Amino acid sequence: AIAAQINLPEPPHPDAVPIVVFNPLNWERSQLATVPFELLSIEVLGVYDLTGEPVAYEQKFTGEWCFLAEGIPPVGYRLFWVHFWKAQIISKDVVQIPKLPRVSQWETFFMENEFLRATINPTTGDLDSVFDKTHQREILSSGGNQLQAFEDAGQYWDAWNVDPNYAQHPLPATEFKMFFQHGKLHQLLHIVRKIGNSKFHQNYILESHSKVLRIETRVNWREQHVLVKAAFPLNLEADFATYEIPCGAIQRTTKPQTDAEKAQWEVPAMRWADLSDGNYGVSLLNDCKYGYDAQLNQLRLTLLRGSEWPDPEADKGQHNFTYAIYPHAGDWKQAQTVRRGYELNMPLSEVELNLDQMAQTGTLPPVGSLLDLGAENLVLMALKQAEDAPDEWILRCYECHGEEAQLNLSSDLNLRIETAVDLLEQPIAQPITKGQTIAIRPWKIVSFKLKRDRD
Repeated sequence: AIAAQINLPEPPHPDAVPIVVFNPLNWERSQLATVPFELLSIEVLGVYDLTGEPVAYEQKFTGEWCFLAEGIPPVGYRLFWVHFWKAQIISKDVVQIPKLPRVSQWETFFMENEFLRATINPTTGDLDSVFDKTHQREILSSGGNQLQAFEDAGQYWDAWNVDPNYAQHPLPATEFKMFFQHGKLHQLLHIVRKIGNSKFHQNYILESHSKVLRIETRVNWREQHVLVKAAFPLNLEADFATYEIPCGAIQRTTKPQTDAEKAQWEVPAMRWADLSDGNYGVSLLNDCKYGYDAQLNQLRLTLLRGSEWPDPEADKGQHNFTYAIYPHAGDWKQAQTVRRGYELNMPLSEVELNLDQMAQTGTLPPVGSLLDLGAENLVLMALKQAEDAPDEWILRCYECHGEEAQLNLSSDLNLRIETAVDLLEQPIAQPITKGQTIAIRPWKIVSFKLKRDRD
């Protein structure tokens, strides 16, 4: 609906199709976007920005086309143009995904962009190296992304508890094979590993302009009483690990002394966990796997379990998930790990405008920001219509670094803050002066009622 209201500029080519890239997060982003045609084109002839300047693009091994979408505004959008060869459009149902070459055991493969260089072991599929080119630092002390399997049985609450002695019962190493595709914008290395009767298909993905190495995973899980973790031994030591919790973060020791600390061999987190020594650190991001454990120099993410009670089929079947490694200078705050976690979970969205929509006369500019909070440490939680007034809106956000933030709202929709409200949308403070910057206390969750200026 938003894309259909954009006033389209003159296309750079008569056959170019408008693509609108949306950013759901409240900070500007530059990432790869995917051409969202319902029918896949065999050949894209060009991608252009608003001014008609060419944009870098290439074809993925899946047959999809990607391009570099730079400067997508906070909670906003930007228009691009895609020119493709219309005579060669075929249905997605019949697209033939090219087979990638098998990698021999004697070859070593690496992936590299302007920030990272990753080397993959050709016999195990582990990461032999992840080198931070910006800070000239190797982040791994030994093989990274080790798939470690353990027997996990004998618990009173099978599905709720992880066996405290699981580490004493490792299972055999995984079988392995590898495939590889190299591109300038999108590099992918596909590996297949096997644990018991379950095959793990994993894609190492490194994209241009990205400081994050993603690991996309697909597995048909068939195991019982087996725990699988992805381990990342790190070339640093830290006394504490930090984990994201709802609207905040919590530190936990990596040197447990008390009984309570020793009982935390598995702890929950949301989108990320981080191990930093104050000068340098590594974050382990995820999009749906929330069990972690940390040691002085290692982060591990629990991927799958095989509990049988109360449901003997609990986790069996197809799983698709992604986790990522993010090396950085400073601590998690300086590295904006909170943002990297949200970006993994909320990718850019692309919308193609059809011919009927293109014929309409829109009123929106070809690039816009619907909402900008104006602070690096504020995260948008919700923007919704007010329950008791259709012309009013509720904004909810939180402070994510444990530091005071200055909310300075701006919007192409002329939204302004009317008053602070509680969770029932009832006013809790005096009306706020137009244009006023609002101080938000550390870790605070706040809600405001917005109105739209019509002038």
